[in-house]
Amino acid sequence: MPEPTKKDDGQPEENVAPVSGDAPSENSVEITPKAPSLKKSAKTIVTPLKENGSTPKKLSIDLPMWSLGDGPPPEDIDKLIEPPPHSILLIEKPQSGSINVGGDITFVAKVEAKDLLRKPTIKWFKGKWMDLASKTGKHLQLKESFDRFTKIHTFEMHIIKAKENYTGNYRCEVTYKDKFDSWSFDLEVKEIPEGSQSIDIRSAFKRREHKPEETPEVDVWEILKNARPDEYEKIAFTYGITDLRGLLKRLKKTKKEEKKSEAFAKRLEPAYQADKGGKIRLIVELADPTVELKWYKNGQEIRPTPKYIFEHKGTQRIMVINNCQMNDDAAYSVTAGDEKCTSELFVKELPVNIVKELEPVKTTVNERIELECEVSEEGAKIKWMKNGVEVPTGVRSRYRVKSEGTKHWLIIDDASKDDTGTYSLMATGGTSQAHVQVDLKPLKILMDLQSATVLLGQPLRLNCEIYPGNVPGRWYKNGQLIQPNDRINIFHKTKNHNLDIESATIHDAGDYTFVPEGYTQTLSAKVHIIDPPKVHLEALNVQDNTVTIVAGNKLRLEIPISGEPAPRVVWMKGERVILDTGNRVRAETFADHTCLTIDVTEREDTGNYKIVLQNEAGEDTASVKVKVVDIPDPPEAPLVTEVGGDWCTMTWEPPRYDGGSPILGYFIERKKKQSSRWMRLNFDLCKETTFEPKKMIEGVPYEVRIFAVNAIGVSKPSEPSKPFIPLAVTSEPTMLVVDDVTDNTVTMKWRPPDTIGAAGLDGYQIEYCIEGTDDWIVANKELTEKTRYTITGLPVEAKILVRVKAINAAGASPPRTTQHSILVKEVIEPPKIRIPRHLKQTYIRKVGEVVNLVVPFVGKPRPKVTWLKEGQPVEQSISIRNSDCDSIMFIRKAERKHSGKYELSVQVENHIDTAMVDIQIVDLPGPPQAVKIEEVWGTNVALDWSPPKDNGNAPIIGYTIQKADKKTMEWYTCVEHYHRTCVTISDLVVGNEYFFRIYSENMVGLSESATATKDSALIVKEGLQLKNPEYNDRDFTEPPTFTQPLINTFAIAGYNATLNCSVRANPRPKVIWMKNKITIIDDPRYRMFSNQGVCTLELRKPSPFDGGVYTCKAVNDLGEAQVDCKLEVKGGFTFFELMKRGVPLHLIDKYMNESKTSEKSESEKKGSN
Repeated sequence: MPEPTKKDDGQPEENVAPVSGDAPSENSVEITPKAPSLKKSAKTIVTPLKENGSTPKKLSIDLPMWSLGDGPPPEDIDKLIEPPPHSILLIEKPQSGSINVGGDITFVAKVEAKDLLRKPTIKWFKGKWMDLASKTGKHLQLKESFDRFTKIHTFEMHIIKAKENYTGNYRCEVTYKDKFDSWSFDLEVKEIPEGSQSIDIRSAFKRREHKPEETPEVDVWEILKNARPDEYEKIAFTYGITDLRGLLKRLKKTKKEEKKSEAFAKRLEPAYQADKGGKIRLIVELADPTVELKWYKNGQEIRPTPKYIFEHKGTQRIMVINNCQMNDDAAYSVTAGDEKCTSELFVKELPVNIVKELEPVKTTVNERIELECEVSEEGAKIKWMKNGVEVPTGVRSRYRVKSEGTKHWLIIDDASKDDTGTYSLMATGGTSQAHVQVDLKPLKILMDLQSATVLLGQPLRLNCEIYPGNVPGRWYKNGQLIQPNDRINIFHKTKNHNLDIESATIHDAGDYTFVPEGYTQTLSAKVHIIDPPKVHLEALNVQDNTVTIVAGNKLRLEIPISGEPAPRVVWMKGERVILDTGNRVRAETFADHTCLTIDVTEREDTGNYKIVLQNEAGEDTASVKVKVVDIPDPPEAPLVTEVGGDWCTMTWEPPRYDGGSPILGYFIERKKKQSSRWMRLNFDLCKETTFEPKKMIEGVPYEVRIFAVNAIGVSKPSEPSKPFIPLAVTSEPTMLVVDDVTDNTVTMKWRPPDTIGAAGLDGYQIEYCIEGTDDWIVANKELTEKTRYTITGLPVEAKILVRVKAINAAGASPPRTTQHSILVKEVIEPPKIRIPRHLKQTYIRKVGEVVNLVVPFVGKPRPKVTWLKEGQPVEQSISIRNSDCDSIMFIRKAERKHSGKYELSVQVENHIDTAMVDIQIVDLPGPPQAVKIEEVWGTNVALDWSPPKDNGNAPIIGYTIQKADKKTMEWYTCVEHYHRTCVTISDLVVGNEYFFRIYSENMVGLSESATATKDSALIVKEGLQLKNPEYNDRDFTEPPTFTQPLINTFAIAGYNATLNCSVRANPRPKVIWMKNKITIIDDPRYRMFSNQGVCTLELRKPSPFDGGVYTCKAVNDLGEAQVDCKLEVKGGFTFFELMKRGVPLHLIDKYMNESKTSEKSESEKKGSN
């Protein structure tokens, strides 16, 4: 609710709040419309109460006919406002209530959210259009809550410490997407009686029979004329003026400077006021009594009549208007010569009071309702309302309005239950209301619905009788509304209600219900449609009802059936009943057909199948014959009688069972034994029981099988034959030569045969014979796969012949024989060492690595091999292994002692060959010796050292020098791969003290340790002495100082705006934002940020009233600082929109004047450009 605000002079100012109750507030405006058209202004009487309770003065002012909370402004009243379509959202609606002044009350509205995807939007209004969301404060609170279990949104409006002017009509509106719902309710705030000292002046005026003492009128025009502009708002508050803007516009016209009149000594007053039916005197005083005078009304000259009487008193000219009516409310003017003065007359229409109140009515439907009320004046304009909505009284309306004199009637000839509600009559002087309750007449069932069983195609008739007879009703089948059509006829005659169906169908069966309109009682009956069962075998379309099917296929016989209720179906084969739970053979029944299914047909399934149908209407039977034909049985496994190189011969016997059809022929297939892919050998049927497969691969195992074919199809394959392999011997071995000869052995070698064949090669057989004989002796008892063989046990100096045969699964190949005889006697070959290239130079390895040297040689017979190191036998840690053709030296883990020159000697009888092998085992070097600082000058240091004692059995290739600051002792490399034993380190830092260390390096790497200098080198600057200065701690604290001030800003209404500035201070300051010198605290329209000294104020969707002077103030313990800027918000609202938002009138007037001034200045700038 609106709350008082403080003005500059400290007096409380009451914001304008909507007043729709019967009793005005202490500073209230009573508005009396002069005509329903609402096109002109109306008189208002403002009666402010004085603090001492004395009689107030009357004030005559001109205000519009509308006020906050009572409706839209005059220019929008004539427009038709179409409310959005209503839907039921509110499950609990706020109820009207009454409280005493100062009491609390809560209104609750609930919305079910089961079908809503998001929270609905709710608005609370007072009157017609005043949104209460902007009036929340200590007197009004709006709360929302949501129950997750019940899925209900609860919206509450709390009124705290209610005031008398809170009385009125309120409205709650709920919207969700295209759904809308609203509910109106009233609040009555009653005064608390406080004894004889506290008197309700308004109640006293209403109840006294004698006329109250008239109070002197106060002319507001004179008050406003003589007041300063800054006092306008105080005057409006004192006298309860709501249309201050309209008064200021008129005052602006009257304040124009008037020239001194030569004809008039005293002009007409700016405005006059008269009661309806009274009289008024308009007086002017002439400076020259001889001047001709004329009176005008709205520009039309007025002639003397009994209504208009002209009087002369000296220089005064008086026009008296008798019996003032509403048409006398006009602008009047008087002319004297060439001069003219004008005035306005306002006629106040007296309120129409209610003399006789409406009385509550309780009746039943179809009865006549008359609501009667009497008012205080004949021909008064009144309004009939139902539940707060005006009752339509047009030609087609159910409501009739009648009036005779001061009596008024609202008549409803044929009452219905929808007419229940609160009816009220509204007059300008008050409202009277009464509750009308229309109840249904008690329902009597004279004849209930009867359940029926009807044959298919026969008529179906349902009827019932109820009282009262004029009550309509609806028919339902299985909960669905029945609509009449060509087949269904629904009629109602007095008490009888009938439903007729000429030809019943299966779909007409169900539960029928008759529901009388407006009653909770229902009449129900069940309808059954029956039909004798029948089997429709003609749908099979087969001859003699015989179905032939090939064995192994799936048989599915679908036979249409009919009958209602659905018949019981039984399938039988002989005396055996086929169940629906069978695995391979099963019978299934559906709504309109029955089905016999055999998943895999067999010869045993041949026979007659009987179908039996039964229901309560009769029985029917039929038979179907099923004939199953099959393929022949597979033949026996074939026999392979003969095998060739790429062919074979096979035979077989015919199958035992031909499947009921003669055998037409056979298919033959073969496959490799390791394969699973069978290949058909004949595409034309083989009529015989023998076959000769050809073009097989030699040496590959094969299998063959047979298929028998009849008119039905191909049988399953026979069992495969036993595997067989087409084989052939290889060709003879090639290139048989002598490889070696000793005193009792001969070694032969050869090449494999050119043609081996698919059977492969199992090995070789070697035979020999003494020259001059034909007795071949087998040298190897077992086959050898190698192409080299040594024949042993031969006599010395004997001559032999040798031959070799290749053996496979097919047998032995033709032999390969030597062309000449071989003498068994050994031949001497001098030894020769063949040194590998990498051993002809020094062989280098690191300590711990493996040494493996292979030195090949030749010589016959087997040479004697000897290894020496510098003339001495090699150590036992060195492994030596010798063969007929090479010698191997192996060291598992090399050591430096293994370095040296090794001599290899190979001897055959008196023939000797030698070779040298140089082995070098290297290791990491030792650290340098005697590292010292030779000289320090400037930023340079000269170092000197000696080579290491141990070079790791490899030459030293360089040195690595590192330095370290004494403070950190972190080492950094200065020089790498340095070859000399002295060096100068430069570019050292003055004031630092350094240590140095040196690593030695050979081909293996850097030494494991380094040699460091014993002394350090201090780098000092000559001629200067370093003195450590003393430092004082700096005080960083400082008072706030704005480094970036606020800047005057323009904003667009409805779009977010930001104000930015930056401040420097230590300790961190507290930032305060102010608008027009008022601190901004907990206002949701503002967001304040402060980050790294940057202060930001964000205004959310500003309106024109957010404009003003904004101040940012920073405060800490050392002081404070502030910056200001001006914010202007362009693009605002109309006067109506501002009034709808509940903005006070003085702020609206200020905003309108500023808007006009800014628009005028902008237009002048454009004109100058």
